[in-house]
Amino acid sequence: MTDCFPQPFARRRPLISVWPTGQLDSHAQLAEGRYIPETAQDLDRMPPAVAAHAIATYTRPGDTVLDPDCGAGTVLTEALRSDRHAIGLTSQPRWWPVARANITAAKYDGATPDGMVLDHSPALAATRLAGMSGHLALILTALRPTASAHQSGRPGHVETESDAPVGRLQQALIECQPLLRSGGHIVVTVRPHRQRGRLLDLAGHAHEAARAAGLMPVDRCVALLAELRGDRLLVPASMAQRRSVARHERATGHPVTLPAHHDVLIFRAPDEAAAAAALRPPHLPQRPFAESQAAHGDVPGEAA
Repeated sequence: MTDCFPQPFARRRPLISVWPTGQLDSHAQLAEGRYIPETAQDLDRMPPAVAAHAIATYTRPGDTVLDPDCGAGTVLTEALRSDRHAIGLTSQPRWWPVARANITAAKYDGATPDGMVLDHSPALAATRLAGMSGHLALILTALRPTASAHQSGRPGHVETESDAPVGRLQQALIECQPLLRSGGHIVVTVRPHRQRGRLLDLAGHAHEAARAAGLMPVDRCVALLAELRGDRLLVPASMAQRRSVARHERATGHPVTLPAHHDVLIFRAPDEAAAAAALRPPHLPQRPFAESQAAHGDVPGEAA
């Protein structure tokens, strides 16, 4: 397979399964990116470093990135700062002005691509964006399990894994998939969630939702939230997090680890995934989440 990207781009962002995206903690990332303070209130936001890594890996300058559930707009802001166009959708009124303000800040800092936020559901937005069918290079979004807390007025409420977040994700992927261009990717990030002390398998449910939406998995990665220093991971933790962990350990008698990563699920439309799989030499073993592109040295994008 021949890369469609110039070699300097391929060398700058090789495909790896562990993303070194935790070298700065979340608050430091927001400060470095000059996000407005309200951004920190979006508990389900994609960390800017994770968004930036995904955008640099699966797109090139001038491409268009869509986040169908953009929240405070970290994906949009990082796309603009990386010289990509950005489109965000949100049906939650509290996040539209925050995302819009972050886009404005990026433009004020010198970002030149176009960016917009639509306060529509994916179904309505897909109709409005129909003229862009086949033009998006990347759909990049985070599963947002606490979205209902903002709507219900119960901060801290987390829905169970069978509740609405996975359904919302599946519907958004169904509605927005036609906007994706040939060779484009869909990337979903999932942060760890516990409910009554039990770690939820949200990544597994997000994977099944994407499959049900007609997408084919091509890779699964880990985006670090912890600083990688040599061969050690240094997990940042606030005093409140440490106290919460200590309380849980005293109550249950079981150790609890602080979250050190987000799961990253990468998909393609079925025809693209099938075509790429057909190019794999027959002697290579099949691997879970087929398309071990890193082993082949391929760069995501359109095959030339």
